[in-house]
Amino acid sequence: MKKIPVYILLTASAIVMIYPLLWLVGASFKSNDEIFSSAWFMPGNFDFSVYERAWRTVTAYSMGHYFVNTFKIIVPKIFFALVSSTLVAYGFARFDFPLKKLLYAVFMGTMFMPAISVIMPTYLMWSKTGLLDTYIPLTVPALFATEGTFVFMLIQFIKRIPKEYDEAGRIDGCNSLQVLVYILVPCIRPVLVSISVFTFLWTMNDFLNPLIMISSVEKYPLSLILRLSADSTGNGYEQNKILAMSVIGLIPSITVFAIAQKKFIGGITAGGLSS
Repeated sequence: MKKIPVYILLTASAIVMIYPLLWLVGASFKSNDEIFSSAWFMPGNFDFSVYERAWRTVTAYSMGHYFVNTFKIIVPKIFFALVSSTLVAYGFARFDFPLKKLLYAVFMGTMFMPAISVIMPTYLMWSKTGLLDTYIPLTVPALFATEGTFVFMLIQFIKRIPKEYDEAGRIDGCNSLQVLVYILVPCIRPVLVSISVFTFLWTMNDFLNPLIMISSVEKYPLSLILRLSADSTGNGYEQNKILAMSVIGLIPSITVFAIAQKKFIGGITAGGLSS
């Protein structure tokens, strides 16, 4: 009986937090006039045709085309982030080399640098190479461990793994790279899952970088086509269509998080602990 007030409070808080998402889904089935007539999320009449119109978008391409474009960015970016962050973290966590502390401090200092501060020099660099309007500026930087947060998480996790594991591997004839691949990587799998989920979500939600680097509509990721549809006035401003496109765009993120939830939470928890 003592727990009943606690559960009531938690349930009420959960409803408050999840209500905007419920409203988003419910409002996507409403007519434009009904959307702003009530704060209640359930529509009076369900209009399922809005999802068909939303899938067609306002361009010559369907949302499926823009999903493919988005995954052309996400898949290599996740792979590059995993490889580069793991290698850098392994170097800092297991090896001693000149100026290690200074380099680590500089590297961690990049975590406090606003991302927007490097937008202009990054744009100028890719402009000089003639690679604008391609996915290379959006994916290749991940190959150089540009996310200090990921490296920090991995370093903390690797430090918790006893060095005796490394020594046992070397006794069996493993070199440093084999120790990483065959011994350490299986142990840090929860953090790698967390990095993959973070990269997926951040890339799905990234609007500014594609806006600057991509100029062709057929190469737009999903975030840009949502904005383009919101700016379209060809058939009037269809709020329900934009909301339906947003719901469709949320499905991959929710699915990925639901599948990887246990390892994701475990990786965040373990990565935040020091040795």
